[in-house]
Amino acid sequence: MSEFSDLISAERPLVLLGCGNMGKALLAGWLGQGLPREHIFIVDPFVAERGLPDLDIGEEQCASRTLADMIASVLVLAVKPQIFDDAAASVAGACDGETIGLSIMAGTSIETISAALPELGGVVRTMPNTPAAVGKGVTGLFAQPSVSEDARALCETLLGAVGATVWVPQESDLNAVTALSGSGPAYVFHMIECLTLAGEQQGLSQEVAQTLAIETVRGAGVLAATAVDTPTQLRVKVTSPGGTTQAGLDVLMKEGSGLEPLISQTVAAAKARAEELG
Repeated sequence: MSEFSDLISAERPLVLLGCGNMGKALLAGWLGQGLPREHIFIVDPFVAERGLPDLDIGEEQCASRTLADMIASVLVLAVKPQIFDDAAASVAGACDGETIGLSIMAGTSIETISAALPELGGVVRTMPNTPAAVGKGVTGLFAQPSVSEDARALCETLLGAVGATVWVPQESDLNAVTALSGSGPAYVFHMIECLTLAGEQQGLSQEVAQTLAIETVRGAGVLAATAVDTPTQLRVKVTSPGGTTQAGLDVLMKEGSGLEPLISQTVAAAKARAEELG
């Protein structure tokens, strides 16, 4: 974070609007990456009077609105989309032509953000996912053309504090990001549920089956993320012709009724809903 110390400072702090689960996860990540506490100001009525003692942030750095004469370097928008219009009024005075808006609000377009906060110098819209809470998230980002390379790099660093990042070339691509990685953890959790149930049906206890399912998903994910081989190559390597894995995959990869068309339909349905909400 120190490489961007000229963009975030006590004089021009990072202002975090909303400190719910995702906002707090980001905040913890930034502090862990070395962003000084005094370079952060939090606008959230629920923490304004008590601060965040577990993160060593006192009430002097929290308020229900930004202070007079405060100008943000980055304004992180982390409130629920349905209250954004009202919440925007509490930080509008902290924006000038050099303030970058960094939004993690699902389904809230740059057009909507810019209309509510017209003084912003540019907007970067993002879609993180819930594993950010344990530093293992992944975030898709899109930046307006007016956002400088330095500001893009800063936003990538800020979201990189809680996991991996990818840029998409157009704002509408964030609907697909939402459908794949934003909603994706729920799909994986359900797969764990299904593996657990299948194990129970084959005679294992619920506790044993769930442990096997969770650790299998965890280990396979780490292997896929760190191996030189692609996921396809890894699958082929673990599948012995005529073996047990092949027998299972014959069901899972059955043409027309296997996992591939089911997942495709799942992501397509989520994307369509994201487009409707947007």
